[in-house]
Amino acid sequence: MITKETVLDALNQVEDPELMMGIVDIGLVYEVNVDEESNVAMTYSLTSMGCPAGPHIAAEIERALREIPGVGTVKAELVWAPPWTPELMSEDAKFALGDRKSTRLNSS
Repeated sequence: MITKETVLDALNQVEDPELMMGIVDIGLVYEVNVDEESNVAMTYSLTSMGCPAGPHIAAEIERALREIPGVGTVKAELVWAPPWTPELMSEDAKFALGDRKSTRLNSS
């Protein structure tokens, strides 16, 4: 049985190429659901609508989820509400990036 934690671990291996951190730690993953048949549905966002890494991140999400042994169907939906803000980052990510970087991201 695939768990939400298994999915989150796989997703955090997907790095934002600009920030070089996992998308879970950055706060880009909003919701993850795994049903009894091991189908995965998730919603995620990007740091901005014009994020040039968007197609890369989408492809890496798909790859990471499909590599989980036993996964069924995969549905990854890009959403813009609520908008991403640096406050969504984990405390470790905030510490690693520092206040200066977080402030710059918020103004993107």
